[in-house]
Amino acid sequence: MERQGNIRISSENMMPIIKKWLYSEKDIFLREIVANASDAITKLKKLVDIGEAKDEGAYRITVTVDSKAKTLTVEDNGIGMTEEEVEKYITQIAFSGAADFAEKYEKAGGDGIIGHFGLGFYSAYMVSDDIEIFTKSYREGAQGVHWESDGESVYSIGECEKETRGTKVVMHIADAEKEFLKESEIRTLLQKYCSFMPYEIYLNPKKDDKPVNTPEPLYLKQPKDCTEEEYKTFYRDTFHDYNEPLFQIHLNMEYPFRLKGILYFPKVRKQVELERGQVKLYCNQVYIADNIKEVIPEFLMLLNGVIDCPDIPLNVSRSFLQNDRQVQKIAKHITKKVADKLTELFRNDRARYEACWDDLSTFVKFGCIKDDDFYQKVKDIIIYKNISGEYRTLESYFGEEVSEADAKEGKEPKAAYYVTDENKQAQYIRMFKDAALDAIVCDGYIDPHFISYIEYKNPTRVRFLRIDADVDSALKEEGGDDQAVVDIFKAALADKKVTVTAQKLKDPTIPAIVNVAEFMRRMSEMNSFYRMGDAPADVTLVVNTACEAVLALKEAGEEEKKIAAEYIYYLALMNYRPLTPDELALFTETSTKFIGKFLKNC
Repeated sequence: MERQGNIRISSENMMPIIKKWLYSEKDIFLREIVANASDAITKLKKLVDIGEAKDEGAYRITVTVDSKAKTLTVEDNGIGMTEEEVEKYITQIAFSGAADFAEKYEKAGGDGIIGHFGLGFYSAYMVSDDIEIFTKSYREGAQGVHWESDGESVYSIGECEKETRGTKVVMHIADAEKEFLKESEIRTLLQKYCSFMPYEIYLNPKKDDKPVNTPEPLYLKQPKDCTEEEYKTFYRDTFHDYNEPLFQIHLNMEYPFRLKGILYFPKVRKQVELERGQVKLYCNQVYIADNIKEVIPEFLMLLNGVIDCPDIPLNVSRSFLQNDRQVQKIAKHITKKVADKLTELFRNDRARYEACWDDLSTFVKFGCIKDDDFYQKVKDIIIYKNISGEYRTLESYFGEEVSEADAKEGKEPKAAYYVTDENKQAQYIRMFKDAALDAIVCDGYIDPHFISYIEYKNPTRVRFLRIDADVDSALKEEGGDDQAVVDIFKAALADKKVTVTAQKLKDPTIPAIVNVAEFMRRMSEMNSFYRMGDAPADVTLVVNTACEAVLALKEAGEEEKKIAAEYIYYLALMNYRPLTPDELALFTETSTKFIGKFLKNC
């Protein structure tokens, strides 16, 4: 016959696990203890609001470091505890004092209460050999209570003398954790975890000391009540970045979830790869973590910001966060607010939008690639700088887009020429400008990925060609083919991997240009990026039959033809990319021969 029983957990076995594995970072214990102190004050204030406690004001939390006594003390003047409550909330591990309070005082509510005076309290044993609690309830006639335990299975509890209400937690720091007896270390931790807690926190207070935190951070104010200078000051103080941000988005909503915060768009320095920003996540003004991608979309982590959301389920796994519908709604809302701000700036202050674009573009492009919802919201406000320094959307670049009907008829999508390096591709840019052609500048780290993404999203509308991938019809004239010239270059460059064609360019000063097919160049760059070796480059030398120097080759001697053709080839290659060491040596050798021949004929 089956019977039922209760699973029992031995405290002797449980405490070592809690002490060692409760949190991945030991220093978080200070957040937990100070958060408990904050909760104690919040509970008292709520009882004051409903007339069940007296308001004595001047709420504060005091943190004291005593290196000689090897103690770290956190004291509050909040609700305090009776002996019965100490037995209930402290000795019963993980009992939720917050939930119990909210249930008992339903009319006061649980809003603003941070944690669980229970499991979080035991985090202090990660750094302590022994902990004492001195507490006195707010109730009239309450007696002070003293509780002490070394974190094993035994504790002592009894009465003590305590004049004022509130709780004092004295942590006797273990010898192996002496860094937590340094005032500078504790100040750093308080500024990290408790910088926006709702009550003033003082560290080793002296006369006229200032609190180490800001109980009323700017993000709690209404946006209409904030000045630009306040936004800038808050940014400097929070992120220690003295470069002014471009602009900010103030998040402030109460329904369908509570969310407050400020996201800043920092100025982007020239970079080899994307820089990660810092988006600090808070719950009821208590720091939780940086850059939690389940709550904050990955592309927004390029920004700096503070987000406070009491409705985020804490103390759960990230896989739960990822699948939580409320969290997903919060992430979508943040994305929408960012897109709305960018759209508003584009429509209402185009000049400022364009002035910020070089700094914004990396963020916007990365956001489009990572989040399709974001792309759909901002696709019409993505701008591109052209070779004249003007900013244009793709719509204005093309004029009239290719229609779906055109696509069905087999018409190719329009070609958008782009530049990746205005210095290296200067010759091609000059040719484009002379022919009244346009090209956009795509010289950012993310641009190769972004243009591929735009092609993927608009397969019937646009294809991107680098300015040196092809010779546009506007750059050349009819009748440029000259087989004799082609044969001369083929013979001279027989040992080179190059295809030779002859065309009549409108610019007669250019003897030849190098083209590399867009697809093959992208493949080569991708292989190089993933260190898979170089794919065939498919280099084409386009010889300009409008150039007198090229036509003169047909009348030259065989040796002169070879030297001149090689010289022209290297000149064209240098205008496409830097020469390799071997190519540079050959170019120097060819140049010397070329000069020698020229001087002999003078």
